[in-house]
Amino acid sequence: MPGLIRRSDIDEVRSRVNIADIVGDYVTLKSAGVGSLKGLCPFHEERSPSFHVRPGVGRYHCFGCGEDGDVFTFLQRMDHVSFQEAVERMAARVGIELHYEDGGGPASDHGQRARLLAANKAAEEFFRAQLAEPGAQPGRDFLGGRGFDQAAAERFGVGYAPKSFDALKNALGRQGFSAEELTAAGLLSTGDRGNSYDRFRGRVIWPIRDVTGTTVGFGARKLFDDDQGPKYLNTPETPVFHKSQVLYGLDLARRDIAKGKQVVIVEGYTDVMACHLAGVTTAVATCGTAFGVDHIKVVRRVLGDVENADATSTGEVVFTFDPDEAGQRAASRAFAEEQRFAAQTFVAVAPDNLDPCDLRIHRGDEAVRQLITGRKPMFEFMIRRRLAGHDLETVEGRVAALRAAAPVVAGIRDRSLSVGYVRNLAGWLGMDPTEVGRAVTSAANTAQRSEARVEGRSERPTGETEAPAPREVSLTELPTDPITRMERDALMAILQYPETVGAGLVGKAVEARFANATLAVVRDAVRANLEHLGAGEWLQRVADDMPAGLGTLVTQLGVAPIPERREQLTSYCQGVVTSLIDRDLLRRKGEVLGAMQRARADGDHERELALSRQSAALESERRELRGE
Repeated sequence: MPGLIRRSDIDEVRSRVNIADIVGDYVTLKSAGVGSLKGLCPFHEERSPSFHVRPGVGRYHCFGCGEDGDVFTFLQRMDHVSFQEAVERMAARVGIELHYEDGGGPASDHGQRARLLAANKAAEEFFRAQLAEPGAQPGRDFLGGRGFDQAAAERFGVGYAPKSFDALKNALGRQGFSAEELTAAGLLSTGDRGNSYDRFRGRVIWPIRDVTGTTVGFGARKLFDDDQGPKYLNTPETPVFHKSQVLYGLDLARRDIAKGKQVVIVEGYTDVMACHLAGVTTAVATCGTAFGVDHIKVVRRVLGDVENADATSTGEVVFTFDPDEAGQRAASRAFAEEQRFAAQTFVAVAPDNLDPCDLRIHRGDEAVRQLITGRKPMFEFMIRRRLAGHDLETVEGRVAALRAAAPVVAGIRDRSLSVGYVRNLAGWLGMDPTEVGRAVTSAANTAQRSEARVEGRSERPTGETEAPAPREVSLTELPTDPITRMERDALMAILQYPETVGAGLVGKAVEARFANATLAVVRDAVRANLEHLGAGEWLQRVADDMPAGLGTLVTQLGVAPIPERREQLTSYCQGVVTSLIDRDLLRRKGEVLGAMQRARADGDHERELALSRQSAALESERRELRGE
């Protein structure tokens, strides 16, 4: 039985792993101030980034959906692994040997996900080795015919599945994988009589990897006429492979996508290879399914697709479609989801019914690059497609074409862009722009009424109630008066950079009176954990001591961007905490002076003298605090 990992080892792994490196495998992160990074949240769909990562405190928090945690929580949520598996993965990454209580051992060797990933890795190695065998000549011929040499095959990990019912099963069985594990990984299929056999046989094989480069499945292209299966066969849905959430080539393309702010969506494995070899290194493809909402979420996170980006940073999503009817249907599906992108969307259609791979074969690498360079805006593509189905030489045809194209223009979010397309549409139709504008406005009004009806039907029936969920207090709900802002900023400095502030200042700050009652509770939790100041899980310890509904506030204070440059971090953190303490000393001095006045009025000279000495001590403390 696996044992529990020692707490000290968990803390050591957490301290050694840079959470930004791990999150950065899934989300493109940008600087959000000193020590803070932000990107699009991987846990909910959003158009503006509200997901913050603070490497210094090892935490992330989304100000949009409230998700927060450390590197282990992130892996648990993203990869659906247990806490122990997450720790073991990170320990292996940073080279830390783990120790287990009660003589136990690691759980990962027995965990289903780890075993399935290990099986996929072993299968990839098997397939790649088979490509060099004599029996793989049909596979090598296919690749050569598509313009791919041995170096290209090695670059993309392409392999070959022997034309055998049990070659892979036997090879991996000798490595200790059971038939049940291989079936769960999608590597074996089960016959009518319950017997298992290799799923991929006599096919060229592409490993499908997740964004981190881990092989989670395979795509296979048939080579032989007697193969009764589909032209392309993919791994079925498994605990580690979800075709609606994975894009082939993303592991190779993600850095260039983030850097160049462009992603190219193609339709197949060979198209991805052709694009990358031709220099279009931002190409990815779906794996046996249409490009859908889940794919868009993945692309937006990697692209850093942010709403209201300025013209210099707006990204591009370029779709390539085959000119045939299937390609046109794919274009329509992509257009239906276009508004989910903040980036500009384009369409690139190669001439002569050539896909990117065929284009490279017949016209070379430059033609592939020109295909992407010559992309056309998605809206123009769809409008012209609507117009193509009508006879524009007749009045009836032009009116029908206007009615077909007006909803496309009406759906353009950018007002300036919409006005421009009204003029373009009028020119393509040879009609008055005012008339076209009225048609577009009418189409927009019709769409709004339709949406209103749909929303009305989805409302909760009268009398039906839902129990209110526990409400967490958010950082954004705090008042914005100067005193509250000072208290907030001081707590942010203490929670994020306790060692920079220093134990002396923190000790004085937690004794200060807070005007904001909510922040005063946070101060109390900090005071209760002073002995752990700056230690592992410092932020989590403080959060754990908060009453229900306030734990999230601590996490938000612990990840919100510090409004200062790194070279000025120390002076800022110490300065804002010093200001908090100084304000409290001034308050206390004012109270003492008031008491002195009352003592004088009462003729209590002894008390007046004592209060005078107290006032002088407070003023001396203020001067010392300010370094005077």
